[in-house]
Amino acid sequence: MNNFDTLEKLLYANSDNRIIPGLERISRLLRRMNDPQNSFKSVHIVGTNGKGSTGAFISSVLSASGYRTGFYSSPHLESPGERLLIDGKELSADEWLEAVNFAVSVKGEIVPSYFELLTAGAFELARRAGIEAGVIEAGLGGKLDATNTMSNTACSVIASISIDHTEYLGPTLESIAGEKFAVVRENVPAVFSGFDESLVPMFLEACREKGALPFIVSKDARTGNVRVTPGGNTFDFYSPELELKDLRTGLIGEYQVKNAALALSAISRLRGVFPKISESSIREGMISAKWPGRLEIVSKKPLIILDGGHNLDGVKNLCRSVLELWPERNFAVVYAAMKDKDYVGNLAEISATLKPGLYATCVPGMTRSATPDELLEAAGNFDWRNVPEGFATPDEAVRKAIDDGNDSVLICGSLYMTGWVKRMNVIQFCVNTTQEVQ
Repeated sequence: MNNFDTLEKLLYANSDNRIIPGLERISRLLRRMNDPQNSFKSVHIVGTNGKGSTGAFISSVLSASGYRTGFYSSPHLESPGERLLIDGKELSADEWLEAVNFAVSVKGEIVPSYFELLTAGAFELARRAGIEAGVIEAGLGGKLDATNTMSNTACSVIASISIDHTEYLGPTLESIAGEKFAVVRENVPAVFSGFDESLVPMFLEACREKGALPFIVSKDARTGNVRVTPGGNTFDFYSPELELKDLRTGLIGEYQVKNAALALSAISRLRGVFPKISESSIREGMISAKWPGRLEIVSKKPLIILDGGHNLDGVKNLCRSVLELWPERNFAVVYAAMKDKDYVGNLAEISATLKPGLYATCVPGMTRSATPDELLEAAGNFDWRNVPEGFATPDEAVRKAIDDGNDSVLICGSLYMTGWVKRMNVIQFCVNTTQEVQ
């Protein structure tokens, strides 16, 4: 057993995910830890899609500007150590164990959720690392999320909002948005992507009530001269405070230009708090930002792409980007999904947009995962290049997709599957991974 396994055991032994999300428990726990979440200036990021990429851009720019930066995100793909990066680097399992053990030692009668306890440990690690800037991604929603305990927030960032996690956030777009807009702070910049546009009046009203300083990217900023390639994106960015020509990012896909615009809009409002941000550090940070498991090319021959998008808006973004980047390729799709996700809608979108072959699978050992048979039943309503097949594990599905002669494979539908594929080194079945994308 490695120390990250020990950390997982410690977290599960001292938490309970059956409890209703709320701030009272985590706030009491953090007070007993002397409020490590307030030891640094923070950028708080909420939203449905694009939070992680936006956070990766912002944290990379802050690091490139000379600030010691912590980036907290979720979920992890391979181990909990991925969730907190200090200037782009993971901390050791031993450091995590020390921080979480400290939280456990002072929690007393408090029974936090897994995410609350993990977040408390991450805040303690950030304090011990002496970070100056924290880029903190909410785990779920915003209003009751464990990350909404920070009182030293320099900017609130709201990525695009769509239907997801309805069992916790409510059944409508408005109920979900209300949970996310609740994080805005008095006299603090609040930057909203503007997607879904119908939510803009609600955002402005939330800012008015809280006294936050609103900025709407879709209305107040724009991009131009956009060039999207498998090697990266290039575009111009224009806003009242910041103009940049020929800006490059390593994160690929048309939707990453929108995430980059959101990040840049936030960065322009952070310059008063972090004055070392410069044009050169912005350019350096944007090109060096990394975000695994999102339109990630893991093999070049055959072309194999990993993506963890699991809701309909995320899948639409993925399909559009794949079609734009590789219009001449015929893809095989290896697909898995959680039972509580709209996999029927996702499969409909994948079928209509990419017209691929389908290889249905599941995440081994995860009871939340829909079975291959359930996916095949849903897939029977749509058109595919092959007769869809089901497989007990993702590696069997990938191997069959390649053996069938497909030169392009998209592995998608769940971040949990993305993590499993990475942990189990599924791409070992591929060869010549350093060759150029055709």
